[in-house]
Amino acid sequence: MTIEARIRELGNRHRQLDETIQREVWRPAVDELQVRELKRKKLRLKEEIISLEARAG
Repeated sequence: MTIEARIRELGNRHRQLDETIQREVWRPAVDELQVRELKRKKLRLKEEIISLEARAG
């Protein structure tokens, strides 16, 4: 898999997590622990995307 393809894949996962977080936040009984974990995963993906973009130049 090329770096560009990996960046696209991670970007898609990042957007999906963002949508999931938004749905969770609007639920009547928000699970703050789950939302926090989803946000951590989203941040890790963003960091990996930034790292790959730096390598791709």
